[in-house]
Amino acid sequence: MKVLLINGSPHEKGCTYTVLCEVAGSLNKQGIETEIFWIGNKPISGCIGCYACRNLNKCVINDVVNECAQKLAEADGFVFGSPVHYASASGGMTSFMDRLFYSNSANNNAFKFKPGAVVAVARRAGNTATYEQLLKYMGISCMPIISSNYWNLAFGSTPEQIKQDLEGMQTMRQLGANMAFYLKCIKAGKESGVELPEIEQKIFTNFIR
Repeated sequence: MKVLLINGSPHEKGCTYTVLCEVAGSLNKQGIETEIFWIGNKPISGCIGCYACRNLNKCVINDVVNECAQKLAEADGFVFGSPVHYASASGGMTSFMDRLFYSNSANNNAFKFKPGAVVAVARRAGNTATYEQLLKYMGISCMPIISSNYWNLAFGSTPEQIKQDLEGMQTMRQLGANMAFYLKCIKAGKESGVELPEIEQKIFTNFIR
């Protein structure tokens, strides 16, 4: 089993990376393979609403989003991490998530029924808003959402300060343990013949007709 952890910070090995490593370490102790994918610090375009992904099976903008999309099928669970920028996820992470989820949901949804989690990192405030923002992607994608013993938050301006947030680090370790537990439960269910829920064809109800 494998969990893909997405680092949505413009800094490859900064605060967000530090908390993701804590989650990954906990998963590894439970025998779960992990990979941390960095979205980079180059500009990432937002979704342009062209709907080309419905025919291409990928985003029409060929960048880091499609690079990550190639890894989705082999992952059994996901953790999405972002720093806080103006009480929201980073601009790059927001564009990344919009396009990754939309282009994937247009056809073969590799997220469906796979557990997901969110972690948010801030110097002082805004991480609960960021946490809630990123949870919405999973809530619309038939993904079980994994929690911890507190909201998945950590505080600090540097990796060293993040490590001093002992409660935050404990939260990340518990998150990894909880994710591992659910992955093992899902595997056991499949092996015992429990089938995934049937998905009805999507109904779109417009408020203005």
